[in-house]
Amino acid sequence: MTSTARVETASASRYLQQLCKHWAHKLEVAFDPAHGTIGFPNGTTVTLDADESGLTSRIEAPDAEILDRMKTVLAEHLDRFAFREAPLPFVWS
Repeated sequence: MTSTARVETASASRYLQQLCKHWAHKLEVAFDPAHGTIGFPNGTTVTLDADESGLTSRIEAPDAEILDRMKTVLAEHLDRFAFREAPLPFVWS
């Protein structure tokens, strides 16, 4: 199961890096300023891609229930880092 959302923000790279650093102490994380991947123990992989106009988030999960939960987890964490812009307008497809 996969879902993708794009959020328009000039701070995409900063949010990507903050989120990856936040989870790096507990999870399998690889990132640079433009791309990050986060592996969760429940079989979910989050991929983040930042460019000058926004952040694209892709979640791949083993089932619909986990996918829905991870969409909420990701959005809540990014909103904490983007508190000046929060809530970010996640529209998942």
